[in-house]
Amino acid sequence: MKKINLRELYPDVYTTDFFVNVTEEVLDVIQTAQWLEAAYERRMYRHKAHYSLDCGNGIEKAAVFRTATPEDIFEEKQFQEQVYATVMKLPEKQAKRIYARYYLGMTVNEIAEVEGVDPSRVRDSIRRGLKQLVKYF
Repeated sequence: MKKINLRELYPDVYTTDFFVNVTEEVLDVIQTAQWLEAAYERRMYRHKAHYSLDCGNGIEKAAVFRTATPEDIFEEKQFQEQVYATVMKLPEKQAKRIYARYYLGMTVNEIAEVEGVDPSRVRDSIRRGLKQLVKYF
């Protein structure tokens, strides 16, 4: 068993010395992590890299984008239901077109082809419907 000072590892948390006994394996892991971090810093300095050197493995995405909590999921679901209900308050044609465009993922040309109308009419109808939706929110 080796003694380590947690103040050296976590200076923001421990303002005074706090010694803990750890096994050799834990000490090896801590030292390896410190060496890898120092090597990473040296590579960044040597290559004048102000960007991540480990792009592609998802570390940045995991750090930037947090996972959704059950509360977030519930709020998103409520919001989607509210938007859907508001869309259904629009005139039938506009509601169908907005539903097809944003919920079903159809393009304006596809909607126009299904309805047998000019794409500019569908585009204008969707634009007017979205303006009306803004009034509700």
